[in-house]
Amino acid sequence: MKKNMNKNYFEVLRPGINSTFQDNGRNNFYHIGIPFSGAMDNRNFLLANTISNNEINNPVLEFAYQGPKLKYIGENISINVTGDVNFKIIRKNKNLEFSCYENIILENNDCLDILSTNRSVYGYLSIGGTFEVDYYLNSCSTNTKAKIGANSGEKLEKGQIIHLKNIKKILPKNKIEYLNSKIENIRIIKGPHFDYFSKDAIDSFFNDEFNVTKLSDRMGIRLKGPKISNIKNTNIKSEGLVKGVIQITADGDPIIMLSDHGTIGGYPKIGVVISADYDKLVQIPPGSKIKFKEINLKDAETIFKLYEMETQNLISNIK
Repeated sequence: MKKNMNKNYFEVLRPGINSTFQDNGRNNFYHIGIPFSGAMDNRNFLLANTISNNEINNPVLEFAYQGPKLKYIGENISINVTGDVNFKIIRKNKNLEFSCYENIILENNDCLDILSTNRSVYGYLSIGGTFEVDYYLNSCSTNTKAKIGANSGEKLEKGQIIHLKNIKKILPKNKIEYLNSKIENIRIIKGPHFDYFSKDAIDSFFNDEFNVTKLSDRMGIRLKGPKISNIKNTNIKSEGLVKGVIQITADGDPIIMLSDHGTIGGYPKIGVVISADYDKLVQIPPGSKIKFKEINLKDAETIFKLYEMETQNLISNIK
């Protein structure tokens, strides 16, 4: 693509690992086999756009483990990075260190080098403006398995140009103090096939630890640990799935469905991760250990209300 110096754009010098454009996803298309997708860590997505003074559903660039290295061409623009992320800006051969959750000014010919997430998985880049991306079914969210969303449904590639628009003329100085806390005990409510499993299997499911394997991505997290024995049937007729549902495979291993999950599945569902724990769940890296804790639906609803209140308090404290 020909570079135009009158435009504002990033050139991708290194794509990073699983760098995709995301918003809050596409609603109500499960019936045609399309999941919600959207940013994995919704709170960090919301904070990124709020710090940039953007519309709350503005596209962001999501990355996993190692982020992209981007050369910027254009007028001064504000950016911010959210998550537990190490990054720097290279300006005139000097390395400048910055913190997450604050707006930073990028100048013409600067390089933004997002080095890594820090004992977590996902981070987010927001700009004081808009990434120029395509939409599919009212969302730019990229689902690389289905090849839909921004960037023709693909991850970033080395050498590609990302055009920007609606650059803010008044560059905000917003920042917030926020610590990405870890979680080990994942709270769940019972699934529709809870009684498919023996008492011993249920006790093991809640009392023993599971390892997060490397076979984890935006579709799901595969766990290894004690085998959860099925006393009825290891397979069922395929039926609908939702984000956060925990299936038990025929060999007794749990799989937690994440944002790009398939919309139907044929393994029994032992439980569902509560919505308030989802953001922290997706940030647990491979090699970590987790445990499950059962709560009831009423408590899950109360915890989610508290989670939303905490998120709104964080947003209101951005200044």
